[in-house]
Amino acid sequence: MESAVQIADMLVTTPARTVVDLARTLPFESAVVSGDALIRDFGVAETDLVAELTIAKNRHGVAAAKRVVAFLDAHSESAGESRSRVLCADLGLPTPTPQGNVYGPDGAFLGRVDFYFEGTGVLGEFDGRTKYGRLLRPGREPGDAVFAEKVREDAMRACGFQVVRWTWQDLTTQNIAHRILAALARDRTTHHDGHIEQAALPTPTPLTIHRL
Repeated sequence: MESAVQIADMLVTTPARTVVDLARTLPFESAVVSGDALIRDFGVAETDLVAELTIAKNRHGVAAAKRVVAFLDAHSESAGESRSRVLCADLGLPTPTPQGNVYGPDGAFLGRVDFYFEGTGVLGEFDGRTKYGRLLRPGREPGDAVFAEKVREDAMRACGFQVVRWTWQDLTTQNIAHRILAALARDRTTHHDGHIEQAALPTPTPLTIHRL
């Protein structure tokens, strides 16, 4: 039996069905960007995606959809973060884990980072323009947010963590590969104090499901 969800006054395909349909028809990177956002916002379970892939098994593009679904990560918080993961995969880099809470040797919370590389002290930060807008509190200037970011990063570096930053422009080049590989190489000869834990996912947006 087909299902639909209600968004405002419209009935649309379920998030899981939408993810698979987009994954069948869009280029890989675009499908990952949209898929990451949908599974994060609506808490789409892997079992729901597998069920939709089974239903679509004879449709055009299902092989591409399976590749996309296997790559999705609900912890990616933005299009830039999703594209960063795709770029790392394309460049043959280790897969970074999205959204890490970094703690010092005394257990003190040092801050959240966009990425971390499991088993290392290498942290990744994607600097989109909207990021500092999200960090800006009422009554503060943009420079305040930038300074707070510097203080946070300095605290992580003081504990031996390697921090690599990149921007939208870097997503169209291979420069990111050289910086990440250099940081991983430095990490092998240094010691970091503290640890990293993946941040919890947000509460999913509730949906009204209709059986058709």
